[in-house]
Amino acid sequence: MTRDEIITWLREERAPMLETLWRLADGVRRENVGDEVHLRGLVEISNHCVRQCAYCGLRAGNTALARYRMSGEEILACANEAAELGYGTVVMQSGEDYGLDAGWLAEVVRRVKRETQLAATLSFGERPDADLRLWREAGADRYLLRFETSNMELYERIHPALGGRKSDRFEIIRTLKRLGYETGSGVMIGIPGQTYEDLAGDIEAFRDLDLEMAGVGPYIPHPETPLGRGRFPRAAEGAEVPNSELMTYKVIALTRITCPQANIPSTTALATLNIAFGRELGLMRGANVVMPNLTPAKYRPLYEIYPAKACTRETEADSGGGIRERIASIGRTVGTGRGDSPKKAGRGESGKAQEKSVGAGL
Repeated sequence: MTRDEIITWLREERAPMLETLWRLADGVRRENVGDEVHLRGLVEISNHCVRQCAYCGLRAGNTALARYRMSGEEILACANEAAELGYGTVVMQSGEDYGLDAGWLAEVVRRVKRETQLAATLSFGERPDADLRLWREAGADRYLLRFETSNMELYERIHPALGGRKSDRFEIIRTLKRLGYETGSGVMIGIPGQTYEDLAGDIEAFRDLDLEMAGVGPYIPHPETPLGRGRFPRAAEGAEVPNSELMTYKVIALTRITCPQANIPSTTALATLNIAFGRELGLMRGANVVMPNLTPAKYRPLYEIYPAKACTRETEADSGGGIRERIASIGRTVGTGRGDSPKKAGRGESGKAQEKSVGAGL
């Protein structure tokens, strides 16, 4: 698909045409990653962060937020819960918190790998290459680092440099791939000032980076942030992307078509917009991963990237049998094993051929 074709689909509003998009994306998903939905148990181990990102409630400048760090034993308990629930992966996530010592984290990873059969995914922001290498050597399998937007001017506006050090998340992603991680990234949809051209560039960046995982979700304002207070310039009328549920489904579908073999989650942010059926619709329009939140209940409200996260309203049953019932209700099955990316065994030509044929169909 060309950028112009992607933009055309992002702007498409006609229901019959969108049904065609959903059907094509679902077909690409079925052919390339199958009908299994892989469950990743999410554990938000710390809400400390040194960054001042203009969109995130964890930003260092948010003094209204009570901060926490989980202990190693608490993290291991969550990993064991993930294993007992039959999940294939535990995802350990935090703000960019240098109070989490790299060596301590490496030992936590080693214990997870010794005590469970889970894949270990990390998402700790922009850490030095030495830390990333240490965690990989300790047994970490995957790393998630969102680039949020491929428009560098917009990125720098919402993601100030730390200590004068300019951020280059694309280079860090390339480093992660060199270290042997299955590598994932993601973007926000509807950032104030984001254009359709920008969002099409994001989808192209997923393809060009050859990611094993691509996550997308709507921008949800947080009142304790500069973006949430409306202090940033907007794009021209008609040029700015809405942060809507429908736009999120479009980006999931187009990401699936352009990145046929990637693992694509139906995210918590999407479920926050539509807690009744948002995750299911995401799965029906190209996604193949769900990340139930296993963070202990006392910490969940404090990991407030944005307000009213769906996981703070879900019960323990939603993370256990409930999610399996919801997946079965749309004719899908829960995956077994770790749910590694098909790209791990080599990209092959089938995905490229599929994208070419679908692009012609669109």
